[in-house]
Amino acid sequence: MACFVVPAAEAVITTVAAKVLEKKESASESVQVSLDGITTTEAMKIPFSRKLKWLNNLLWGGSALLAFEHVWHGEVTPWFPFLTATGNPVDAAEMLNEMATAGISMTVLVTAVWLAMLGVTKIMEKNAITSAKTLPPAK
Repeated sequence: MACFVVPAAEAVITTVAAKVLEKKESASESVQVSLDGITTTEAMKIPFSRKLKWLNNLLWGGSALLAFEHVWHGEVTPWFPFLTATGNPVDAAEMLNEMATAGISMTVLVTAVWLAMLGVTKIMEKNAITSAKTLPPAK
């Protein structure tokens, strides 16, 4: 009924946090890499604000799909009250229960997937920068 509200609420919070972090972040650590001895490229760490935007995209996308599904089934309407369950106290209790169970569990799962993405990214960044530092300098 309203399980999409919980990930949407987290998405609002992380969107604001990403905007604040983006303004405060300094330049990323970067290393010049030369693979063939002629052309050089740059290996750099991804700023945390950009990684937080990945979580935003996951949360906003999931919330939009869930909201569409609820509109499709008539649980959300374009007129007041927007959530049809708020019109009846019994339905409102069921809606809050769904938000507490399904909404929170989906939000936790999406955040856990994002944390796994961060772990993989950290390993990849570390390997790229250490291998770039161990390469002999370009001639």
